[in-house]
Amino acid sequence: MKILCIGDIVSRIGREMLFKYVDELKYKKNIDLVIANGENATHGRGLSRNSYNEITRAGVEIITMGNHTWDCKEVADIMRKEGNVIRPANYSDGCPGEGSIVYTAKNGVKAGVINLIGRTYLEPSNSPFEAAEREIEKLKKSTNIILVDFHAEATSEKLAMAFFLDGKVSAIFGTHTHVQTADEVILPNGTGHITDIGMTGPQLSVLGREPSYIVHRFRTGMPQKFEISHNKGQFCGCIFDIDETNGKCANIERLFLKDN
Repeated sequence: MKILCIGDIVSRIGREMLFKYVDELKYKKNIDLVIANGENATHGRGLSRNSYNEITRAGVEIITMGNHTWDCKEVADIMRKEGNVIRPANYSDGCPGEGSIVYTAKNGVKAGVINLIGRTYLEPSNSPFEAAEREIEKLKKSTNIILVDFHAEATSEKLAMAFFLDGKVSAIFGTHTHVQTADEVILPNGTGHITDIGMTGPQLSVLGREPSYIVHRFRTGMPQKFEISHNKGQFCGCIFDIDETNGKCANIERLFLKDN
């Protein structure tokens, strides 16, 4: 089973990259399921109804979120009505939405997806380790194929989670930093891992934002409105090849596609 996981979609350019590459990759790589992080899809902050519609029309089947989950007020209604948008499972129990999902892919195989958020350098949340164990126990009743989007800042926290989950899930991929890492690996007990799958959005940018504003902030320390960069796009992600018989990762293909 081949599962395409797409890094943080940033604004209109990121959404355009989905239309440019997802269908082509589905055909050429024989993709069974597409997962994308959508927490930056609307002007870099949150997920609106229009952005959700575009992302799903482009071929994404499951959308994960992160620290900008609640930046667009309609996201709670999207979660309730659509059922394929999940938020970090280690948010408080009173939050809308779910932290995991079981989805039947085009090949008829069920796959589980868990969304977690880190606690280092991010807003307070419950333990992602405890939430992971809870959600895995729930999903294992339906499938042995489980992927985790760990939306976290610190590489150390991401790596710790990967070793903690090795052998318990099929793959774990990091999001949030918007910079793709080149450390894809299949861990000793069969879990595929990459620290961050990168950003799908504007190439010449600082994490999707216009560089001049960021440079000014770093130079002066003065508050700035960080505008989205507008230039050529890039598409980042990974394809995880999962053995359907045992749920282990058989291969990882890292993707970094750029407009010329």
